[in-house]
Amino acid sequence: MLKKYTMVIFDILQYALPSLIVFLTAYFLIKQQNKKELEKFELEEQKANRKKNQDVLLPIRLQAYERLILFLERIHPHQLIIRNSNPQLSSFQLQTILIKSIRDEFEHNLSQQLYVSDQAWQKVTNAKEECIKQINFAAGSLKSDAKSNQLGGLIIQNFTSLEPNPIYEAISTLKKEVKNGL
Repeated sequence: MLKKYTMVIFDILQYALPSLIVFLTAYFLIKQQNKKELEKFELEEQKANRKKNQDVLLPIRLQAYERLILFLERIHPHQLIIRNSNPQLSSFQLQTILIKSIRDEFEHNLSQQLYVSDQAWQKVTNAKEECIKQINFAAGSLKSDAKSNQLGGLIIQNFTSLEPNPIYEAISTLKKEVKNGL
């Protein structure tokens, strides 16, 4: 009787074992296929999110480039002196006003560095520092009782003789980055 049960169990295993192997093989293949499909779906979703982010960021980045170019134009000595010119000021007072104006403009645009390359931001920073340096240099070469118009003229004269002009160099870098697709 034990032999009969053994034979029945053996017959059942003979049919069930291949079925179990086929089932396990199919299960793992389907599981692997589902994993690949899920990865493919996640990759497509990431691409869609990146595209969506790019569509949102592009206008913000363009605005940052515009604001930095406007900043550079506003700190150009010609523009600064025209905006802040007052014949009653001493050269020291004008120097103080010009430097404060540059620093205020710069602080107002600090966040724009998030949207431009490190190289472009460095050029903008260099242009700002060179403007301040030229103002201080011109003020240092005048007598303490000099008038503001003397300082203004000297700053413009010194700045126009700079080669390369740091403001135009920074603007050129910003324009190139925009033309090259940010």
